Amino acid sequence: MADKKGTGLMMVWVDVPSEREEEFNHWYNEEHLPELLAVPGVLNAARYEAVMSGPKHLACYELESPSVVETSAFTGRTPTEWAQKIGPRVIGSNLINNVYQMIHPTDLNPDISGSDMAQALQIGRMDISPENSDEWNKWYSGVYVPNYEKVPGCTRGRRWKAVKGQPSYAVVYEFEHEKVSESAEWLAQRDINSDNGRMRDLMTHATGSPGIWKKTFQI
Repeated sequence: MADKKGTGLMMVWVDVPSEREEEFNHWYNEEHLPELLAVPGVLNAARYEAVMSGPKHLACYELESPSVVETSAFTGRTPTEWAQKIGPRVIGSNLINNVYQMIHPTDLNPDISGSDMAQALQIGRMDISPENSDEWNKWYSGVYVPNYEKVPGCTRGRRWKAVKGQPSYAVVYEFEHEKVSESAEWLAQRDINSDNGRMRDLMTHATGSPGIWKKTFQI
């Protein structure tokens, strides 16, 4: 069975004018997503819409590794006439295009690599000062994410280091539905560890972080 997840991730967020959304969605679903999925090393992809925070539109691409975006098959694509008319760089605002290297877990396992795109994602994007990064990363990967993974409806959490774009770190929780982080079980984990408050105070979240996006389309 072909892998569906790798150690790289590309996430593209954008807002588009409401009067252009219908054509934008047709272009993305019918032309752009299939084009990128044809690139070697792009393992899987899905589109999402924000149910909390934004930008509204998110495309999430699972990559064999971050280096996929540097290959000639990826960089050598020629924009079609349709793309030049309706693509996110043409009509969009608040565009974010980030590429990440997985840092937690440190290795893929069959459970991860064989799993499909989640029904919903909670995504945080943040920075940490260099002097606090070692302690903070150890806490985030060793305490914070594992505790949230115990919550019913949370399939897993993976952490990422940006190799393209800002801020420097991201966490992506894969949910069975978009209401998981409203549950009492999720809320109970927020301060279950005595270090949580102090560690959260050390990081700086990007505007709109964290947010929740619900899957709207997958080939």
